[in-house]
Amino acid sequence: MALEAQSLKRMSNGVTGGEVMAEGSLTGLTEAEAKEFHRIFVGSFLLFTAVAIVAHILVWYWRPWLPSIHGYAELTNTAKVAGQMALAHFA
Repeated sequence: MALEAQSLKRMSNGVTGGEVMAEGSLTGLTEAEAKEFHRIFVGSFLLFTAVAIVAHILVWYWRPWLPSIHGYAELTNTAKVAGQMALAHFA
């Protein structure tokens, strides 16, 4: 028990609230704080990834970034029609 007490350091700087931290910690976080940070980080990453996937699917439906069987000419024609509609709207 005494050896374990020597290998632990008591933090009293107010950041960790006086919790016990292992000396070998590179981040200065206790194990509980590290687990909480990891849980929040993973949850945020999964949410960001889900939003990015949905956004990519919606953009693909709106305007595919790979050409159809007719090639890029079909996309060029769509741009011309959109430009003509915009000019007719402002004229």
